Amino acid sequence: MSNLALPAIVLVTLVTVTIGVYGVRFARTTSDFLVASRVVSPTWNAAAIGGEYLSAASFLGVAGLVLANGVDMLWYPVGFAAGYLALLLFVAAPLRRSGAFTLPDFCEVRLGSRWLRRLATGFVVFIGWLYLVPQLQGAGLTLETITGAPSWVGAVVVGTVVTGNVALGGMRSITFVQAFQYWLKLTALAFPVVFLLMAWQGDGRPAITDGVGEEWLLPHTGGGAPEALFETYSLILATFLGTMGLPHVLVRFYTNPDGAAARRTTLVVLGLVGLFYLFPPLYGVLGRVYTPELAENDPDAVVLVLPGVVLGMGVLGQVLGALVAAGAFAAFLSTSSGLLTSVAGVLSTDVLARGSSSGTARDFRIASLIAGVVPMVLALQVAELEVSRVVGLAFAVAASSFCPLLVLGIWWRGLTDVGAAAGIIAGGGAAALAVLLTVLGLPLEGWVGVITGHPAAWTVPLAFGVMVVVSLATRHRLPPTVGKTMLRLHAPDSLHL
Repeated sequence: MSNLALPAIVLVTLVTVTIGVYGVRFARTTSDFLVASRVVSPTWNAAAIGGEYLSAASFLGVAGLVLANGVDMLWYPVGFAAGYLALLLFVAAPLRRSGAFTLPDFCEVRLGSRWLRRLATGFVVFIGWLYLVPQLQGAGLTLETITGAPSWVGAVVVGTVVTGNVALGGMRSITFVQAFQYWLKLTALAFPVVFLLMAWQGDGRPAITDGVGEEWLLPHTGGGAPEALFETYSLILATFLGTMGLPHVLVRFYTNPDGAAARRTTLVVLGLVGLFYLFPPLYGVLGRVYTPELAENDPDAVVLVLPGVVLGMGVLGQVLGALVAAGAFAAFLSTSSGLLTSVAGVLSTDVLARGSSSGTARDFRIASLIAGVVPMVLALQVAELEVSRVVGLAFAVAASSFCPLLVLGIWWRGLTDVGAAAGIIAGGGAAALAVLLTVLGLPLEGWVGVITGHPAAWTVPLAFGVMVVVSLATRHRLPPTVGKTMLRLHAPDSLHL
């Protein structure tokens, strides 16, 4: 491992803190902390979304999955990127026009229900912490791989830096941080891979063998076995629909000035995210050539290890190894910042302020400390989780809870509060239960293991179905202002006063 890796990580951490401190001077009001006073331009917002969305699962996990399992795993980056197309078509502009600060706010604006708001708060916190724990553990893995330090050190460092940045500056501060970290992560993957491909070309373009043969590059879905096909379709559904239900992604659309800006932001994000995902699979393929042993014992480390193995430990190998290490740490910092902000936002408005107001800056700071300490403790206590697998499960929960709520709430006036709650509990609750069974590592065999390990294929239809059926059975609970609310969501921005 590069001797420059640790200084590079220290440098990116210091730059993150410095940018965060710079952003603190712009954070004065509660609106600054929650939604950056809704003045973030589409270009800045898109870079910030790319910074928080491209997590450890994207930077390290995708390459590790391709290394270990072949190109079937390309469904992960395809789904992660394509999810923004669904968000653009169905959610981005109407969600911004709702005027909400958080997802629970949207529940009350659209359906007028305080108890549904509390249910949504619980799911925001669950998804946020489920997503945060593997980020912190991934930071520990990275620092352990680079320095040999105990894995808890990386988790504590990232948790502390992120909690401090979010508590002091909120959304205003982390917008600058995440935009910077997107470009750092893109550079950290794109620049080294050019030299890696040149080295592969210079080595005579060796084939992918190691007992697997060149057929490793071809899809291999278990010969069309029903279980393998179910897992593939479930993964596609979770990643494609889960994006529009992720609280830390959605909260950034509240920061746009209006609905048109939210749509432009989404278009730019599609380009930025799509560009980024061109590179991790290349590390997986080249890893199969040069570091096939990692496929069995530590596939997530291939991005960190590959530059030193292929290019040697000369100046070039050292510098590029340090660059990818810095990019990996930026991934943990930026995604953790977004997740922490979304969780702190709902805790401050719905727990500390009890939903009676948007809370105060002091409430947000206290909520940030709570939102940061809990996952930090969990990351130190629970067994190490496979980053990409757990992130995929978080997508499944989001796709089975907030995705149906947003799609039906925005596009169907017949949705009621009882129907929405029943669907969230049925679909989201079932997905959450499947997540817990998987994370606990219970020995589930056959189809039971398949449907719990990849629940989206049945929990998403369940959530939509229950919401529609129960809403039709409770038409009398339609809010009297539903017509006015739907007009607010869909009327052009020029008509909004």
